[in-house]
Amino acid sequence: MALQHARSGDVVSLLPLREKIASTATAAIIKAAQLEVIRVVLPAGKEMRQHDTPGEITVQCLEGEVEFHTGSAAHLLAAGDFLHLAPKAPHSLRALTDASLLVTICLAPS
Repeated sequence: MALQHARSGDVVSLLPLREKIASTATAAIIKAAQLEVIRVVLPAGKEMRQHDTPGEITVQCLEGEVEFHTGSAAHLLAAGDFLHLAPKAPHSLRALTDASLLVTICLAPS
């Protein structure tokens, strides 16, 4: 069964998953022509290898802690922290604790 994305005008909860985090998968919330919004769920110790995106991205930590690498810098993101990256900026991350992130990707390069 395919996941249903939110439609224009839908309200989506971004409250912390808390005890449900271990049983929740990463899922796209919306995917439109120019924009994709994803709730990324990472268990402690899980890594995302270095990658980039064609357009700008934002990352907001909703819960937990992640080590976010950009170029030669490492940033600790905790609940409430927000990060912006330019198009094609290489980045990787590793969850220090069970974590969920709200990732917004501009699909059309600027």
